[in-house]
Amino acid sequence: MSTIVAISTSPGIGGIGIIRMSGEECFEILNKFFVPKNKSTIKGYSIKYGNIVDNSGHVVDEVLVSYFVAPKSYTTENMCEINSHGGSVVMHQILEICLKNGAVLAEPGEFTKRAFLNGRIDLSQAEAVVDIIHSKTDKESKVAVRQLEGSLSEKIKNIRQKTLSLLADIEVTIDYPEYDVEEVTQSKISDFLEEIDILLEELEKSFLNGKILKEGIKVAIIGKPNAGKSSLLNLILNEERAIVTDIEGTTRDTIEEFINLNGVPLKIIDTAGIRKAKDEVEKIGVEKSLKISEESDIVLAIFDISKDLDEEDKKILDLVEQKNAIILLNKIDLEKRLNLTEVRSLGKPVIEISAKNKMGVDKLYEEISKFFRLNEIAIDGEIIVSNARHKSLISKAHNHVKKVQEMMHRNLPIDMISSYLKEIIEELGKITGESVTEDVIKEIFSKFCLGK
Repeated sequence: MSTIVAISTSPGIGGIGIIRMSGEECFEILNKFFVPKNKSTIKGYSIKYGNIVDNSGHVVDEVLVSYFVAPKSYTTENMCEINSHGGSVVMHQILEICLKNGAVLAEPGEFTKRAFLNGRIDLSQAEAVVDIIHSKTDKESKVAVRQLEGSLSEKIKNIRQKTLSLLADIEVTIDYPEYDVEEVTQSKISDFLEEIDILLEELEKSFLNGKILKEGIKVAIIGKPNAGKSSLLNLILNEERAIVTDIEGTTRDTIEEFINLNGVPLKIIDTAGIRKAKDEVEKIGVEKSLKISEESDIVLAIFDISKDLDEEDKKILDLVEQKNAIILLNKIDLEKRLNLTEVRSLGKPVIEISAKNKMGVDKLYEEISKFFRLNEIAIDGEIIVSNARHKSLISKAHNHVKKVQEMMHRNLPIDMISSYLKEIIEELGKITGESVTEDVIKEIFSKFCLGK
């Protein structure tokens, strides 16, 4: 394979920038433009100090180069990382020098792809790399790190190996009855199916928590104009993110921000005030608010407690009646006029707040945490499936287990279940990469950033 190169650090100005290169000819290419102060022999896991020079011999930058000799590297190939100063100009100059001297620009995720293709990690571990990079909370990061360490892989490979062993026993019994092999009994198959049924069901159920940790909880703030939606957003974020005025209809579009609640990302969405629109722009904003409320995991419906309920308020109550919702009664620092009977009749949690005086937000967090049982999400020692692709494949394998169990209950011949056992093996192999197609591999690694 060719020697690849890419900038591995984020774009922009920083103290250090890293240009990563990997391939059989990595060190030969490096020696064309790197002049080390120490001319000693290359050793793995070592660093050399020196200068990068261009074709004219002019110094481009003063750098440190880390050496990783195959097979003990991220990709299992010869590999180096040039630690330069972090300016975008100097990093691109060094990148260009690498390309001119024989390296080729890496595709997104190609370093990790080579680690997978060369057998250092499996496919689920490779996907964990992206999850670590994009983690928004500590808990999400810890789940991804455990997956990178191979916790999910080990579980999947164990189930797959047991299925392979059973399939081999069945096929030997069928094809070579003359050999002295223990006959596969109905009882043995049933015990096996019960065991992996439980294991796959546990993994499948873990996705509910995994999805929450990875994607977060989508929280929409809805209400009439001037009910206090933008003030609530600013209070939650502890910054003046949204414009707040006494003029109704200030917010015309959505404002989206993330916060961390008990290790879970909350995507808070401030929406345009819901009322009969006065112009085309506001109409679009109201329609968008209604759409977001439909798509959200939970709605925070906010009302002005200092005013009587009107028809627009009642429409909002009707809107949230069949939704996961929390009712917020804002402006408790003012005189109360709102009739609580109609609000409480929905059976939704009701919290009194003052976004202006920063009162009640802790109770809101407690209610959201209780609603989604966030305190019950344990990550230490638990295998949590957070990848939708993995969950889909586990569900397919689980369905095949159910089909085999059904066939066993009907006392069908054991040779008929072989095809379903092969399907279980195939689906689980797609998670770790043993039976995945090139198109799937290409799609997965296309989501990676350059240099990783």
